[in-house]
Amino acid sequence: MALAAQLTSVYEHFSQAAPKPALDLIAGVTSDFQASYKPSSAIQVGDSLPEFRLSDAAGKEVSSADLLTQGPLLIAFYRGSWCPYCNIELAAFQKHLDDFKAKGVTLVAISPELPDTSLSTVEKNELKFPVLSDVGNKLAKQLGILFAQPEKMRPFFASHGLDFKTRNGDESLEVPVPATFLVDQKGVVRNSFIDADYKKRLEPTTALEWINAL
Repeated sequence: MALAAQLTSVYEHFSQAAPKPALDLIAGVTSDFQASYKPSSAIQVGDSLPEFRLSDAAGKEVSSADLLTQGPLLIAFYRGSWCPYCNIELAAFQKHLDDFKAKGVTLVAISPELPDTSLSTVEKNELKFPVLSDVGNKLAKQLGILFAQPEKMRPFFASHGLDFKTRNGDESLEVPVPATFLVDQKGVVRNSFIDADYKKRLEPTTALEWINAL
């Protein structure tokens, strides 16, 4: 099943089960962000990826320079392990990991969650690629893919047991806009997918088309 179909199924299940006030809240917040977010403010195809040093799920520092010595990078930003759409996306990319490796491409996932939380994500989804922690969303801010969720979302998250301070190291509700970038070995962005609708993600098969065109 295509990733888009899986994500649609999750949303349909949620929309049938969730209370109307919660649905209206999320729909309103999403609509407002879609109206205000400017993709032109994000990193563009042809731009150089800023250098970064981030911790992996084991707490080991990983640099973009070291990763690029191995070949091109496919970088997927996700909101966190609390997001079912993100978990489905990561699992879908894991299924195509051998295809990416066969092309010499390193897949990397990045979220604002602390290494301990990322480790749980890796174990739960049986991920075999690096999952890095962009604590404080510093890299996401540099790339122009930050969503500062409004405070009115906090009670909703609290009602679902989400403690962002424990997960992310601070109480901010900021998350990255789900985005995927293909970066060539010179560190230049060759393709990008950014969508202000959190339910939309790049199909792994599209990522393979990007890679084949490198």
